[in-house]
Amino acid sequence: MFVRDVDIHTCSLDTPGSLELLSLDERARAAGFRFDHHRNRYIACRSMLRVILAGYLETDPRGIEFAYNPNGKPFVPGLFFNVSHSAGFALYAVSRTREVGVDIERIDPKFAAGQIPERFFSPLEVRTLRALPEHLQLEAFFRCWTRKEAFVKAVGLGLSMPLASFDVTLAPGEPARFLRGGDGWELESLDPVSGYAAAVAAKI
Repeated sequence: MFVRDVDIHTCSLDTPGSLELLSLDERARAAGFRFDHHRNRYIACRSMLRVILAGYLETDPRGIEFAYNPNGKPFVPGLFFNVSHSAGFALYAVSRTREVGVDIERIDPKFAAGQIPERFFSPLEVRTLRALPEHLQLEAFFRCWTRKEAFVKAVGLGLSMPLASFDVTLAPGEPARFLRGGDGWELESLDPVSGYAAAVAAKI
């Protein structure tokens, strides 16, 4: 199964981008990065976003102007899109017909350590996670995290929407779906790059 009418694109952020494609605001933000590799990855991410959207809009990437909802989610007329990046990769979801959100995370044991699930996941998700054999919990954590983050990003409410306010599946082999909340939305897990977990959420 795959989410209909949603295109997924990936990009290595270690591929050089083009500063010339960026707006003045984006160039100013790029200049504010302290370290070169952060600056270069930002430029690569925004350049590729502009190139991808320009292909759908049949326009010059430099001419795209982003608007933002009250919580900071960007949009352009005629397209729904979302971007996520982690370490050296970026993931882009684009649709002409429905709102989307996407998340990618490098599978890093340090990120999932300690009581992170207890702090952010719902009680049902925590019980399900902790009931798994220990060697399966790391990937299950990231399945849960990316599915939840993709949904929060799709809804566009930012930090005002608690991750524990809805439940998603996370067990090995279990299809991505909502167990509580998420009415009118669907989920799909993605496997874009080895060593990463990812998911997309889209409005039905």
